[in-house]
Amino acid sequence: MEARAADALPEGLWQYEPKWDGFRCLAFKGNETVELRAKSGEPLGRYFPELTTMLRNLAPRQFVIDGEIVIEIDGRARFDALQMRLHPAESRIRRLSLETPARLILFDALAAPGSEIVLEMPLADRRRVIEDIVTQSKNDALRLSPVTLSLATARRWLRGAGQGATDGVVAKALAEPYRPGKRAMIKAKRLRTADCVVGGFRYLNGQRQVGSLLLGLYNERGELDHVGFTSTIANDERAALTKKLELSRGGPGFTGKAPSGPSRWSKERSSKWEPVRPETVVEVRFDHVTGDRFRHGTTLVRWRPDKSPRQCTFDQIA
Repeated sequence: MEARAADALPEGLWQYEPKWDGFRCLAFKGNETVELRAKSGEPLGRYFPELTTMLRNLAPRQFVIDGEIVIEIDGRARFDALQMRLHPAESRIRRLSLETPARLILFDALAAPGSEIVLEMPLADRRRVIEDIVTQSKNDALRLSPVTLSLATARRWLRGAGQGATDGVVAKALAEPYRPGKRAMIKAKRLRTADCVVGGFRYLNGQRQVGSLLLGLYNERGELDHVGFTSTIANDERAALTKKLELSRGGPGFTGKAPSGPSRWSKERSSKWEPVRPETVVEVRFDHVTGDRFRHGTTLVRWRPDKSPRQCTFDQIA
């Protein structure tokens, strides 16, 4: 079951939960087998062997649960640690599973122990299913997501989101069943803005027009670090913007951390990028920061010709 975005949380008969910043995961357990699946359907079990082992050793059998995989280091959720698991070398995955073990935070159920399908049950009944599983597990690697019926509490959670383990709040209708593949939940995120330097750009696939701007902020050493991108460029502005950026090409673009190539799950994105002189400043809207980077793509708000690039520092997103 997925969520649709909203500017504000709904009022009424809703249950509110933190929106975790991890890997969404369905866990399927049979009598002897365990499968972990991402929203895309990709298998996750080989990347998180400690979770597969933990679930296999649980007393309850034959269930399907919905949750989020997270990794905490020094008490702080680290999305970059999750990304490090997506590696072809089994030896590295095994080592990381011991050094930085993952946890599974549960927030829903599709089938109760014994394989009873609970999709049509209201949310409150499905919640009791995962509460029983966690209670019986007595394992710190399996946790319940906090919930509240208080809109005031949910709004307080939302104000604190975006800089740690959560990047918003999700609302679920109390009386509704689980609706696979439907956007039956509502998610709200805390949105902020920052002024960033354009340190480079990427062309659209197969076209000689700009597809995305690569964004940077100056660190305490005076180096320009890559922190994310924005691709929300109006089509009627692409030609003029492409010409402007091509005239500005030259230099390293980013003098600190540079843009990386495509990830294991986003192979379609080209790793090739064009550096430009750090002269242009844009204001962008973002929702979450992790590892000194914007967790998701940002939204272009406006150009800032009045702003000096050197004023674009990390204190904006601290």
